[in-house]
Amino acid sequence: MQISQPTPKKYSEASTADKAADIVAWLNEHKAADVTLINLSGRCAFAEALLVATASSVRHAQSLADGVNALCGERNYEFLRMEGYQAGQWILVDMNDIVLNIFQPAVRDMYKLEALWNLPDEA
Repeated sequence: MQISQPTPKKYSEASTADKAADIVAWLNEHKAADVTLINLSGRCAFAEALLVATASSVRHAQSLADGVNALCGERNYEFLRMEGYQAGQWILVDMNDIVLNIFQPAVRDMYKLEALWNLPDEA
């Protein structure tokens, strides 16, 4: 009789809060500005947390998005897709339970996601 090994989990079992804290720390280490974490638990169906960060240039925004993608690979966090990468004005990174928005300063100021979610404007 052969004993079967348990099937490894496809993605990390880290909590949303732990993943968000990890991503926030990484963004801060890589000079993202005004990183804001918005808890969406019980408030919407599309994610548990929303992250908003500001990049200093298009290249910086793209680098942050690439780095978060690599971090997800290293930590086995789910990574679904990225939108807006080419233009670099507003890059949305969908990690299933966490959605990261990387903005250029003027674009962040125009959309004011913090105000949309009834939080004080951080920008």
